[in-house]
Amino acid sequence: MPADNQRLANLCGALDENLKQVETAFDVAISRRGEHFSLAGKSDQTKLAAQALRNFYSQSQHHLSLEQIQLGLIEALNPQNAPDSAHPRTEVTANKLSTSPTLLTRRSNLYGRTQRQAQYLQQIQEHDITFAIGPAGTGKTYLAVASAVDALERGLVSRLILVRPAVEAGERLGFLPGDMTQKVDPYLRPLYDALYDLMGFEKTSKQFERNTIEIAPLAFMRGRTLNQSFIILDEAQNTTPEQMKMFLTRMGLGSKAVITGDVTQIDLPKHQKSGLIEAQTVLKDIRGIAFTHFQSEDVVRHPLVQRIVHAYEKYDKRKQES
Repeated sequence: MPADNQRLANLCGALDENLKQVETAFDVAISRRGEHFSLAGKSDQTKLAAQALRNFYSQSQHHLSLEQIQLGLIEALNPQNAPDSAHPRTEVTANKLSTSPTLLTRRSNLYGRTQRQAQYLQQIQEHDITFAIGPAGTGKTYLAVASAVDALERGLVSRLILVRPAVEAGERLGFLPGDMTQKVDPYLRPLYDALYDLMGFEKTSKQFERNTIEIAPLAFMRGRTLNQSFIILDEAQNTTPEQMKMFLTRMGLGSKAVITGDVTQIDLPKHQKSGLIEAQTVLKDIRGIAFTHFQSEDVVRHPLVQRIVHAYEKYDKRKQES
């Protein structure tokens, strides 16, 4: 790398924090003398780490935030970001997958960070019902909410309906203070957080006041017909088959639905079958319905989260085989 002290400082970060992030992500050791970097570790990992350092250096004219570093590492760790024979039309330009749709939200840097995320966004735009199944942190809910905000901003729908089953994960709703709305509000908090991030607090609050956006427990959907709406069912692994059928039949004219869930984190009673698992079998051959199955490499959180998810997958597989 050419010597440029300010860019090197931006690349390394305060107290070499950025380099530590690269070391953790690729399980390598990095030592530096001036502009010379030495990497130790497995050959394939050191090559990826070296390429990541080159990419970060090319962006180091300005300060590199921790979020920029971690998002860049997620993209570098995902081999699906590279063009291959299975996706001949996919190109990576300026770290953005060309197949990823552009969404109208307040986050200008929002796009599919992995090939499956880009495919997921495309499927939402092209299908009236889309299922997203996979581990936590893969962007299932966040990208669904972003697509809903985009559809609202473009005038494609007139309302957003965000739904969650209020299933207890070891807790008891009856012991929580407040009325029913206050009891279920913590279960819906992730949806509020996504909306505030994508639309801003003030705009989101105004949309709630106008009933343009509604967040509700799944039980409140019974008997309704939702026209011109973008409907998201989150944590769908905690629906019963009857609840899943009820939700899917709420769709009215001009509506679109996205159903997200993680079948490895079912909080239903052990004897109760998940509606999300059953829906995969019942609906797999219906035209107009799309399924995206996310994997651990699609996790877009702290780079360690991807490795944690992968470690649990390996552990569960060994348990099943023993």
